[in-house]
Amino acid sequence: MKVIFATGKRKLAVARAVGRPGSGNVRINKKPLELYPEVQRLFISEPLILAGKTAEKLDIEVSVKSGGVMGQAEAARQAIARILVEADPELKKKFLEYDRSLLIPDVRRNEPHKPSRSKKGPRRHKQRSKR
Repeated sequence: MKVIFATGKRKLAVARAVGRPGSGNVRINKKPLELYPEVQRLFISEPLILAGKTAEKLDIEVSVKSGGVMGQAEAARQAIARILVEADPELKKKFLEYDRSLLIPDVRRNEPHKPSRSKKGPRRHKQRSKR
């Protein structure tokens, strides 16, 4: 088996993952997956659980930058899922049926602020009286 590279994106978070033949260890930013909070750990481990035996044959190293806590978790999850699909193409259908966002990035981004509007957001207006 060869070394596999994959990326995952969510909001501003970008995850780069490397999969190598091994014993099923998963490290995110050089920390074992077991040390992460439960919500994030369960979320990230979904593709590993779905993959079963394929995941046990790979060591996966993920580095995640920028974004928030859950954005980073979703980006890492996507990168892991893409590595598993590269290792075993039969998993693609299974992943897409379970959750499309495992393989396909979410293209939504924040809308930029418009000129001469309040600082609250891109479409916020000053309230007008209804009298």
